[in-house]
Amino acid sequence: MSDDHTHVREFFTARAAAWDTRFPDDGPAYAAAVAALGLREGDCVLDAGCGTGRALTPLRTAVGPSGVVLGADLTSAMLEAAVRAGRDRDGQLLRADVAALPLRTESLDAVFAAGLIAHLPHPAENLRELARVVRPGGLLALFHPVGRAALAARQGRQITPDDLRAQANLDPLLAGSGWRMTSYVDEDTRFLALAVREG
Repeated sequence: MSDDHTHVREFFTARAAAWDTRFPDDGPAYAAAVAALGLREGDCVLDAGCGTGRALTPLRTAVGPSGVVLGADLTSAMLEAAVRAGRDRDGQLLRADVAALPLRTESLDAVFAAGLIAHLPHPAENLRELARVVRPGGLLALFHPVGRAALAARQGRQITPDDLRAQANLDPLLAGSGWRMTSYVDEDTRFLALAVREG
């Protein structure tokens, strides 16, 4: 994938307006993944690659009114769709690249990232940037509302051995980027890898 993200922006811009209607039943899976993070009242959390902001409402519920919820995405059209859906009421939206986040070092308690890893141009560097903005002991959730096999079937392809989301690939990738994987689930109804920020 090119560093200028043109392909990613074009892909998501073309799909932003209808994104939520394509996947209308994902809400409970998002809520369950957010719950697995174990956020506390008052925590600061980033939804990295937030898209239309489907995680923002459960994230706000988890951290309460005293917490901070940020949603960052590279594609303006996705952020505009989040605003149209009213999800900007649950978190502050930022047009930002996860490769260079406009956030202070160790300023967050957690990062939630739905469907992000497949779109990262430099996964190790990008995961290091997510680690930079999370305090030691903070958490990362890499999530998708369907598992790898179900997603591949939906896209008409086969899972390949070099899939970054395979546990054998993801574990060392996270370890080399400042994270330690603590949990890995890959089943038809969800993909969820949890990791803790090493300090």
